[in-house]
Amino acid sequence: MKILAIEKEMPNLSSEDFKPHLQEEAEIVYELYQKNIIREIYFRTDKSSAVLVLECSDKTEAEKILSILPLVKNNLINFEIIPLKAYPGFARLFK
Repeated sequence: MKILAIEKEMPNLSSEDFKPHLQEEAEIVYELYQKNIIREIYFRTDKSSAVLVLECSDKTEAEKILSILPLVKNNLINFEIIPLKAYPGFARLFK
């Protein structure tokens, strides 16, 4: 199942709060990318937050995977997690 995960920064934090964790965060994200769990990762153009596309069995698995990220473990960010399903509209074209 495709899962969309939209990063939300916790309030009242500075960039200095994030710095000690960024190297480990990148390493774990890269590992998850290499395992095809994180399929795509982007930064928003309107603010500094990540948007991830994950491949997981369900929302619970996505929550468990994202909970290992250092920025999540240290309560600097959390994610809005949105399960996705395939668009069925094309079937209307072939009736």
